Amino acid sequence: MNITVTVNGQAYTRDVEPRLLLVHFLRDELGLTGTHWGCDTSNCGACVVWLDEAPVKSCTVLAVMADGKDVRTVEGLERDGVLDPVQQGFTECHGLQCGFCTPGMMMTARWLLDGNADPSESDIREALSGQICRCTGYENIVRAVRWAAEHPASETEGAAP
Repeated sequence: MNITVTVNGQAYTRDVEPRLLLVHFLRDELGLTGTHWGCDTSNCGACVVWLDEAPVKSCTVLAVMADGKDVRTVEGLERDGVLDPVQQGFTECHGLQCGFCTPGMMMTARWLLDGNADPSESDIREALSGQICRCTGYENIVRAVRWAAEHPASETEGAAP
């Protein structure tokens, strides 16, 4: 099937098999390997991207379902060489260890902050509850999201990545 998907603001047209998952479209067809492929069963959340401004686990979405839609990946968080506050927060607060879950965590955190600029610890934990981190115990991830909430983009612009 011929599809056109806008990813991080750029339109891509490809001929794909109807059974191709969005995670494989992003990684294999477009070379955007920031979206990680973990469990393939929607349990881990490493593959979270935005589909028309809503977080989805891209291992459960067919690429053809994204035809005509906007997709945002972790590569789309950084703007003009400046890290998104969520990315900066993960750096400042040591919100990652192995880094495998990090792209999905960041995409969910950005979605949360876009809808709730001052989330409580409980709000953060609930938003991230559909994602698994096997390394950190979540404490520094929650701190990273709070850091991002306390340092909106206007304050982090120009910060060294």
